[in-house]
Amino acid sequence: MVARFPDIDPAYEGREGVAELVALLCSGGDARIALDPETGLNRYLAAPYPRRTLALASSTANDISAAAFDHLLAVKSAGQASYAEHLDALRQRIIAAYSLDRDTGIIFAPSGTDCEFIALAAVQGRAKSGVHNILLGADEVGSGCVHSARGCHFADSTALGHATEAGEPVAGMDAVTLCDVPVRCAHGEARSSSEIAQVIRAEIVHAREQEQHALLHVVHGSKTGLILPRLREIDALMAEFGDHLSLVVDACQARITSQAVRDYLARGAIVLLTGSKFMGGPPFSGFALVPARLIEQAAPLPRGFAGLFRRAEWDARWPGRDGLEQSANPGLALRLDASIFELERFEALGHEAARRVILAFQRAIRALLLHRNGFRRIEPYRNGNAEEAADHPIEMLTLATLDVSAHPQAATFEDARVLHLSLEAKGLRLGQPVKCVPREDGNWAGTLRAGLSMPQICVLAELSDHALERAMFEQVGRFADALAVTA
Repeated sequence: MVARFPDIDPAYEGREGVAELVALLCSGGDARIALDPETGLNRYLAAPYPRRTLALASSTANDISAAAFDHLLAVKSAGQASYAEHLDALRQRIIAAYSLDRDTGIIFAPSGTDCEFIALAAVQGRAKSGVHNILLGADEVGSGCVHSARGCHFADSTALGHATEAGEPVAGMDAVTLCDVPVRCAHGEARSSSEIAQVIRAEIVHAREQEQHALLHVVHGSKTGLILPRLREIDALMAEFGDHLSLVVDACQARITSQAVRDYLARGAIVLLTGSKFMGGPPFSGFALVPARLIEQAAPLPRGFAGLFRRAEWDARWPGRDGLEQSANPGLALRLDASIFELERFEALGHEAARRVILAFQRAIRALLLHRNGFRRIEPYRNGNAEEAADHPIEMLTLATLDVSAHPQAATFEDARVLHLSLEAKGLRLGQPVKCVPREDGNWAGTLRAGLSMPQICVLAELSDHALERAMFEQVGRFADALAVTA
């Protein structure tokens, strides 16, 4: 155990059932989920077991918490239900956690990238010439999404083990064209919601002229915390274009309140979420919340979905679901179970208790990484836009994107990637760099991201005010010390 997982929490070394559970948790996905035999980590430097590493990396991927791991050990010990029964039980728990309408459809996927296929399935057959997919900020939502948003495979194999080639179209899908709308200007500042909406409107008009159905990706929590466009612009676009427009909300970071989820669903939007970012579950898992009327109107699933999904993962009402194989993916069910366990804990915590922890996190970020280390925060709204700043939800304050290009080892994006790896070697993990700060030489400046997760907030919320402040400054301080530039 120690040789394969050198950073495992000592409390789990050699413990009965641990090795079997870890093996399940890194099964049933694509190549991204595989663990390196030497480090015991996946390609995102995360692991499906509790670790000693200190992480503020929920913007990329989490190590599973001890509480969630113990929960899964208990699930396994009690005897895991059948795949269909397990997923149906998770559906009911998600509906309860977010207080959703009972008829809300829930479709499960091995990752957030796979969730893109669910949105495309919902708009099949809507227009003569296929779908025009309007994506916002491809650099800030995930590299694989550029393929899946086109209706194409994004890896060399699927979660069912079928060999594929990135960029190869999924069989039976309508033709898809893709437009990527930049969410930041040439200087790296966030574009306003109204400015983004103008570009979106032009794309919808173009799609209608080409006899295509427009599918708009609303971003609720990009890699840097952007929310675009806002509800007022969404409502105006819906009023103008009606049935020519469908909405899918990329909330895959899961930095979203239950009320915001319900607001989107009430507008007929599909909401995409993953369990492995802010929710705090192990990598990888995802699910889509789908209004019942969209399922009632849906065309049969494309035949290529037989290589992507299993039958139990789709709502029983969806046409063509019976064409999917009736096999099981127990690893995915357990990863989802851990994520929903964390969601339930967080929802039970209450808004004010979470807010107290989030504000302490922000104080530590300002004092140590901004003021002391001299890094610059990349704001998730346009600088000087007081209205959007005041309206930005507090759940986005669980994430801080930092321009660290002033650090001699992080001037560029590639430099920051190396620095990110060097921190991991010291037992410290932040969110991966993201391309959001352009340099005058045409390259991207170095960035790093610090982010809390739901389980971290739940643990910190148990502390007194004094103990919370001390713990938060100690944790962030370790990163600040490691990133300090010595004279």
